[in-house]
Amino acid sequence: MGYLRQVRSAPPPEETATSCLGVYERELDYLFETLQRLGASPREIEDLAQEVFMILHRNWPTLDLSRPLRPYIFGVAFRIVCAHRRRRNREIPYAYLEAEDDALSPEGSLQSKQSVQLLLAALDTVPLQRRAVVIMHDLDGFPMVEVAAKLSLTRFGAYARLRKARKELASALRRLLREGVRR
Repeated sequence: MGYLRQVRSAPPPEETATSCLGVYERELDYLFETLQRLGASPREIEDLAQEVFMILHRNWPTLDLSRPLRPYIFGVAFRIVCAHRRRRNREIPYAYLEAEDDALSPEGSLQSKQSVQLLLAALDTVPLQRRAVVIMHDLDGFPMVEVAAKLSLTRFGAYARLRKARKELASALRRLLREGVRR
């Protein structure tokens, strides 16, 4: 805590009582305790204490030295800690600055569009009765019971169409990949 103390010979007693440096030497421990009680973290205390004494030094010529300085030092420390907290709450921690962009890259977007075109071309080769089942279940995520009810099929009939549609879709995809997509 005493890192901010200057090492030098003691000034004459009359200078210590009225100089800014004398107040610094006399009130440094009080300021460190005050900053700690106000909630400043240990690694921030020295920097905040320096800010307090910079303000004290800047305003030294206008201070009323007949009044006690501790209330003034406390008020300045309180305002500096409040400003520091506001600034810290506004700032983004460094770890969050390197957030990755979840959007697709141009290459990924192109590949996604090509994949959609390939899937649509393959779906065109599957007959409509089976295509409806595979779209509802595999692409839209409906449960098979609901697919069967919506298409007025038995569950067995819906599962049979789904199995056959998947086979047809897989063979169409293989064929289109060999030939290249022409749509």
